Amino acid sequence: MSAAVPFTIPSLSGEVSDAVVKVLDSGWITTGPQTAAFEQEFADHLGAAHVVAVASCTTALELCLRALELPPGSAVLTPSLTFCGAINAILHAGHRPVLVDIDEDTLVPSPETVAAAAARVKAVAGGRGGASPHNDGPAAMIVQNQGGYPVDVAALTEAAGLDRTRVIEDAAHGPGAARGGKPVGSESFAACFSFYATKNMPIGEGGAIATSDEGLQEKVRAMRLHGMSKDSWKRYLPGGSWRYDVKQVGLKANMTDVQAAIGRAQLAALPEWQRRRAEIVAAYDEAFRDLPGLTLPQRHLDGIQHAWHLYQVRVPDRDAISAELEAAGVSTSVHFIPANQMTSYRDILGADECARVPVTDRVGEELLSLPLYPGLTSDGRDRVIAALTEALRARS
Repeated sequence: MSAAVPFTIPSLSGEVSDAVVKVLDSGWITTGPQTAAFEQEFADHLGAAHVVAVASCTTALELCLRALELPPGSAVLTPSLTFCGAINAILHAGHRPVLVDIDEDTLVPSPETVAAAAARVKAVAGGRGGASPHNDGPAAMIVQNQGGYPVDVAALTEAAGLDRTRVIEDAAHGPGAARGGKPVGSESFAACFSFYATKNMPIGEGGAIATSDEGLQEKVRAMRLHGMSKDSWKRYLPGGSWRYDVKQVGLKANMTDVQAAIGRAQLAALPEWQRRRAEIVAAYDEAFRDLPGLTLPQRHLDGIQHAWHLYQVRVPDRDAISAELEAAGVSTSVHFIPANQMTSYRDILGADECARVPVTDRVGEELLSLPLYPGLTSDGRDRVIAALTEALRARS
């Protein structure tokens, strides 16, 4: 049967249609004034010094890695419990992913798991006669705000033995999250956001890089458009010149003004959407609190503001429970199949590296993401609660 409660439905502001029509009527639909306005408004929302709008979070990660100008083949730490795009960004930038295990409560790496992965890099470098170009340790690290839980970037940076300018935040799940009263991305060297259709602030496609570093924003701003020193808007403005230079090879990774206009309308609606997500989470928490065999998401920590992109529970017999919910008209998903279990990455990284994340492997078999989006009705929410409650109580 078709699901009566979809896993997600993209939220759209009532202002989106008019915003898109205005761009189409303007005669300028690629990167231009709307993109610049969106960048400033999103920077203001985050409290960030700079925002550069790009084609996706994946390209944002790759652009940031390329901007670091690391030696080819450098070791880059990354959680294995992540979307494949984050692993691909490391590989496409010409580097070597080094997998980091997670803390099973938060679903993100801990200082201990990061330190263990960094030590593994050093051990490999030592076995090769100390040939590593980065003091025998990792060259960089990607940290992820899994499901909207804001990682402690400073603690993980210290554990990795890295400078903050070598740490990139995968903040695809991050809009709305904060730690210590500071929004994710507000003070980051590089925080990469996603505006994919399923995200808290959906545009359909698109991403952004928030940074406190002037030099980084200048690099990635040029690199998002092949490395050209001027984009087409600047070249074709009255008094502009067709002449440009390419000082560093880049990608085709720009955002269009159509996307940016949607993003501006969506950004205005985001606070209300976040409030609605929190309401649904509170209802789930209350209903599921005493269910047998269920582990609720971690969030009750001082100074933590969860973005609630996902409501990830842990259940026994996950695949069977997911199928039972689907039969009851409730669609679910899994975030994520660990990278070390993917055929291509196992071939690239080798069996030994892929065996270094035992907690990820165990927890990854239990994770189940429930419907959580602003448009989820009270009836839909109650159907989710009833279906999961029945499935778990039948096993107790």
